[in-house]
Amino acid sequence: MFQLSQQDIHLGAAASNKQDAIRQVAAALTQAGRVSEGYVEGMLARELQTSTYLGNGIAIPHGTTDTRDLVLNTGVQVFQFPQGIEWGEGQTAFVVIGIAARSDEHLTLLRQLTHVLSDDSVSAQLAKTQSAEELRSLLMGEKSAAEFRFDSQLIALDVAADSLITLQALNAGRLQQIGAVNTAFVSDVISRKPLNLGQGIWLSDSTEGNLNSAATLSRPATAFEQDGEKVALLLTLAVTDEQPFSVLNYLSDLLLANKADRLLTADAVGVLALLTSEVAEQSELLTAEYVIRNEHGLHARPGTALVNCIKQFESEITVTNLDGSGKPANGRSLMKVVALGVKKGHRLRFTASGADAETALKSIGEAIAEGLGEGA
Repeated sequence: MFQLSQQDIHLGAAASNKQDAIRQVAAALTQAGRVSEGYVEGMLARELQTSTYLGNGIAIPHGTTDTRDLVLNTGVQVFQFPQGIEWGEGQTAFVVIGIAARSDEHLTLLRQLTHVLSDDSVSAQLAKTQSAEELRSLLMGEKSAAEFRFDSQLIALDVAADSLITLQALNAGRLQQIGAVNTAFVSDVISRKPLNLGQGIWLSDSTEGNLNSAATLSRPATAFEQDGEKVALLLTLAVTDEQPFSVLNYLSDLLLANKADRLLTADAVGVLALLTSEVAEQSELLTAEYVIRNEHGLHARPGTALVNCIKQFESEITVTNLDGSGKPANGRSLMKVVALGVKKGHRLRFTASGADAETALKSIGEAIAEGLGEGA
């Protein structure tokens, strides 16, 4: 995992404009031995091509592909501008993260950083703190709650099972494998009957052995009956904070609307979306899948091109990296799209709901086929 040192952080900086800010960042990258002289021209050129403003007061200037050979070592320099820098289109950057990356290494770095920066409260702290150590720990996520684990890899469908105990053991074992629970949790969960929520949906958890918040579920290939009760899906939670309750809230809404059957027909990505976001009825949704062919995936420039394409339409559009976590992201948020960590060859699923959904998906496909500003 990328590590950030206090030496990479510059507090209380001031600049007359964003070009001045970029030159300061580039000079720091050069002084730190990350890039050779001349990389600054690539950073300024990149900014002319497309804005590197992510949102929430954060900008991530970096070079063009033509200046990638000037990168000596992947790394960043972080500048805090408490008074703010006008970044164009009424956007103000308070934290500027200059990036040097030789290939797609920066995607992992960006995914790590944007996970933290997507939190509005954290961004406000970044702009105001007078401690380099606090800014460093905020960027590294050390001051935020442990990440809630729930992704498509924790969802098992078409399980060959005809008993609850089998589903309980599978779920508990999966949570133990990712370090969310210990053996005390496994023993307790397996020894007790899960709670029947109705409509074939069951829930299990334990007050014992919870290490980190996480969720996992198993869905048998064929629903079965146990003691006269239908079993079609088992959700198991590890709870150390309030984060898993959001999953229960989405599940509760489905149950109250008598629409839990949507969980029984969706694929893993669809199940994840239903339990982590508002998803319109299938009859109101259109989906399309496209493969990203850009050599360096969805870095800032093609990511911006994709988001700008999506913003042309009124429909609500989410983007899911089928080769990533499987969690849907708001297609209008550059920060969230970049945080998907999309690399060359990754499959993206676009889900659209609205009057112009069909046109939107067609345009998105065309934009991706044309290379999102980087050539087909």
